[in-house]
Amino acid sequence: ADVMVETTHTNLQTGQPALDYCYAALDNGQHVVLANKGPVAVAYAELKERARLAEKRLLFEGTVMAGTPSIRLAQEALAGCTINAARGILNGTTNYILTQMENGMSYSDALAQAQQLGYAEADPAGDVDGWDAAGKVIILAAALFNKKLTLADMSVSGISAITAESVADAKAAGEKWKLIAQITADSASVQAMRIPMSNPLAAVSGATNAITYSTDLLGDVTLVGAGAGRLQTGFALLSDLLDIARERS
Repeated sequence: ADVMVETTHTNLQTGQPALDYCYAALDNGQHVVLANKGPVAVAYAELKERARLAEKRLLFEGTVMAGTPSIRLAQEALAGCTINAARGILNGTTNYILTQMENGMSYSDALAQAQQLGYAEADPAGDVDGWDAAGKVIILAAALFNKKLTLADMSVSGISAITAESVADAKAAGEKWKLIAQITADSASVQAMRIPMSNPLAAVSGATNAITYSTDLLGDVTLVGAGAGRLQTGFALLSDLLDIARERS
């Protein structure tokens, strides 16, 4: 085979077993395409170096915002800009829960509905405690700023402490609660925070994701789209495979 496509379960602590699969594929002269966050979050620099030595591609569009091209936008469409910061809603489960709470639902009922719809796992801790978004921040830090982070380097909190009362208070003040992932060259975090309605991220509802890149030449550029789903992740894999096919032709 010319390409190895990695879609096994995500392990943000070690990247395994997927990381070993990626190493083996590159050492065997295969391109690597991933939807699995683990290997890229744990060993981006090492994977890039092996890909360079093998003269093969390492592509991972599906690891952040699924099929919505957040990484391709930053690396290709904004290539002439300096990206100073990125901030966004990178977890659809938590955004869905917060949206339902704005509509009057309790946290526990909104979580149960998210699980029923397949947005949240039976054990939702990775989503609601911020760890899924943190893994995506680590990938963005590496891809955008060539910065190696671990989960221990970041301030990470989730949404489980947000009450119906605090959501109502924010609404009365013209604000919304969002789980915001932020990354600059010097810092990274995932925090639940109140943002004003004037912020483009405040308009993002349901399981939708969004990211704002702050650039030197274009100012803020915001991308909004689906951040999860089998079809959407499949599209991300397809877009990376087409990228490899175009290069070969």
